[in-house]
Amino acid sequence: MEGRPGDANALLTVGGLSFPAKVGKTGLVPAGAQKQEGDSATPVGRFGLRTAYWRPDRGPRPATSLPTCPIRFDDLWCDDPSHVLYNRPVAAPFSASHEKMWRADRCYDVCIVLDYNLTRPAPGQGSAIFFHLTKEDDVPGPTEGCVAVAPEVMHRLLPMLSLSSVMDVRHKG
Repeated sequence: MEGRPGDANALLTVGGLSFPAKVGKTGLVPAGAQKQEGDSATPVGRFGLRTAYWRPDRGPRPATSLPTCPIRFDDLWCDDPSHVLYNRPVAAPFSASHEKMWRADRCYDVCIVLDYNLTRPAPGQGSAIFFHLTKEDDVPGPTEGCVAVAPEVMHRLLPMLSLSSVMDVRHKG
């Protein structure tokens, strides 16, 4: 995937096919800079694909070789850098800062966790970096730091994805 600092439009290329994608409001983290919690930037790097979450009330289990997990109404993701469960899935009730996985929009109807800041989460260097669906079709907006594609693109890609898949996010040019 290629994009630019300051630009939320990107190009996702898989097996010789290219698709439009959206990244963070502030584009990709510039070379030499470090991702920060809440900066609305998408990190640059090579990230493995982990668990594929999906909303079972909005569609069937995704057709993918990735491990899958249905999203429940009380599923959250901790984004509080001071919490011991930073950048981890948690469940409500949860008093620390978090992101809801069960959303009113379609973004997380299919949501794949990218292996960014997961193994030993560095507090404040970004959390909840996912590969998910765009909010709408007509003029999709930017993400908060994730990578997003239209539903038809995601459903076309899902059968190709496995734990050996890698998302390579880099600057264009």
